[in-house]
Amino acid sequence: MQEKKKVILGMSGGVDSSVSAILLKEAGYDVTAVFMRNWAEDDGMCTAREDYIDVVSVCSQLGIKYFTVNFEKEYRDRVFSYFLSEYKKGRTPNPDVMCNTEIKFKAFLDYAMDFDADYIAMGHYARTKKVDGKTYLLKGLDNNKDQSYFLSRVKSEALEKTLFPVGDLTKDEVRRIAEKYELSTASKKDSTGICFIGERDFNEFLDQFLFTKPGKIVDEKGKVLGEHSGLMHYTIGQRRGIGIGGIGSGEPFFVADKDLKNNLLIVAQGINNPVLYRDEFEVEDIFWITENPSLPVDLSVKIRYRASDQAATLEKQNDKYVVKLKKPLKGVTPGQVCVFYQGDVCLGSGIIK
Repeated sequence: MQEKKKVILGMSGGVDSSVSAILLKEAGYDVTAVFMRNWAEDDGMCTAREDYIDVVSVCSQLGIKYFTVNFEKEYRDRVFSYFLSEYKKGRTPNPDVMCNTEIKFKAFLDYAMDFDADYIAMGHYARTKKVDGKTYLLKGLDNNKDQSYFLSRVKSEALEKTLFPVGDLTKDEVRRIAEKYELSTASKKDSTGICFIGERDFNEFLDQFLFTKPGKIVDEKGKVLGEHSGLMHYTIGQRRGIGIGGIGSGEPFFVADKDLKNNLLIVAQGINNPVLYRDEFEVEDIFWITENPSLPVDLSVKIRYRASDQAATLEKQNDKYVVKLKKPLKGVTPGQVCVFYQGDVCLGSGIIK
């Protein structure tokens, strides 16, 4: 009798990884579940304790071995320090992308391979495809839930050893499977936000770790309109929470830029204000998942999770990488991840400069 392939599944306590466990078991794999502790829950704000209870419940019901692995040090060193460093520079980072790159598909993958696993598995809505011995990352079948954005800096070699059991399903189908098995997580809400912040106020959290310096809010012509509480509290394209309104036309104001040198928050009035739009922008730290395309290359870009894909060309100008958009785009935010696609294939990403 052929020995079952060994899979170590990252379980978060959510419905997606719960159903992944069912699908792997049904497919004949020898499944072990691992709950990753990435943040020291010393303030009750993170949901890790409740999530672990759900993991225990599901694994007990399915007859799957489970245990916890602590990656708190790796998370602080590789993800949280990056998060703070970017905010210090006035940028808006995406720690979830870095968590996948550094923790789930590096620290966790290494851990699983040390246990002689054949594969790791995750509950992401993403797919992989092997062509001529190379592994490519594809969008998840459910376009509304596709999570390839968060995997855009994961190496092809890591993806080769990864299974995404729910990648070919829609969220509704996943919930139906969970209901059929009467899992405790069947109707559990999707997690939103960053684990280490949880439900608390984002700006209050930042203020615990970084020095904030209030300054002036000005329009694109330099006219002072008010005071900001610290540049790190604002992101490009932001509308709510700026603290000014009812001026001039009465249209809402949006964050257009940050002048770090002079500690100025630059805003523009009206959603169609041309100051808010960019038709090209620079990206750095380019990462290609499987192979480097020759530049210039036509592709589509996604500048934040949930944003729609935008037709663009990526080209190299001397030592700079520039994204040229077919249509001007609002909310191009330094520090965010710009993900490159050709059709359903995720090619990689760069960091908006």
